Amino acid sequence: MTLQELRFIVALAREKHFHKASKACFVSQPTLSIGVQKFEKELNLTIFERHKNEVRITALGQEIVERAKRVLTEVDEIKQIAEQDKNPLQSTFKLGAIYTVGSYLLPQLITTLNKLAPKLPIEITEDFTVNLRSKLNAGELDAILISLPFSAAGIVTHELYKEPFVVLMPGDHPLTALKTISEKALGEYTVLMLGEGHCFRDQVIASCPDCFAMRGSETGFNWRTIEGGSLETIRHMVAAKMGLTILPATAANIGPYNQTILTTRPLKSVSPNRVVALAWRKSFPRFKVIDVVLKAISRCELPGAKLY
Repeated sequence: MTLQELRFIVALAREKHFHKASKACFVSQPTLSIGVQKFEKELNLTIFERHKNEVRITALGQEIVERAKRVLTEVDEIKQIAEQDKNPLQSTFKLGAIYTVGSYLLPQLITTLNKLAPKLPIEITEDFTVNLRSKLNAGELDAILISLPFSAAGIVTHELYKEPFVVLMPGDHPLTALKTISEKALGEYTVLMLGEGHCFRDQVIASCPDCFAMRGSETGFNWRTIEGGSLETIRHMVAAKMGLTILPATAANIGPYNQTILTTRPLKSVSPNRVVALAWRKSFPRFKVIDVVLKAISRCELPGAKLY
């Protein structure tokens, strides 16, 4: 049993495909396949069920994979402990971010980090919260930018900033005559929202249910609701007068459009908002890197947000 074989089974469990797993491990498919077979033979059990177009993991195999992840994480942290006194700000820092935060915080954050720690290499990953949590636990990421609430065993979270949700609409929309927008008024128009999987979508629906609810409908949502793949796509759709939307303040206050094309209003009688935080493993040894990242974020300018 080798660390390489542990990496193989973790990759195969994640990708569920031999070719994709081999690419992720930077080895040939036969090399990965032989390594997995050797590992299974040594344990005298089947970890993966092979099918024509997919790979399925057995129940016992899933438990072994989870333990393999922990072993690999510990090995990685041993290496980092050995390096932290030598060059804590020179080893690669792997940072993850949810889609609705990355586009608006990362450009400023990376620029500021380049000034505070010019020799710190950074790898960026954008993904859904559930996938970022898994990668953080597996040691594939060192820290992640997420929206609270967020909880996982052995994970520390540090609140970064709080931002309200605002209504984004075309500059000549009838609702621009109002200082604040009620949920009822918003429900009268086509509403653009993110698709399934985005935590921001769930937060908006929870904070402003009357904006989307449609009694008697089969879906439970306003029939005028249209889904987009990203906040930037939705912004362009609003600019094209396909509807209006609710965005976090940091996403609504930047971009190529001026007030004559796009404008914002607060929601009336409700104050939906979100808190963005940095999360990392308690056992992560490079505390100096976390400190410099937090310092860099505190220097970022985020219109509409309140930094902690």
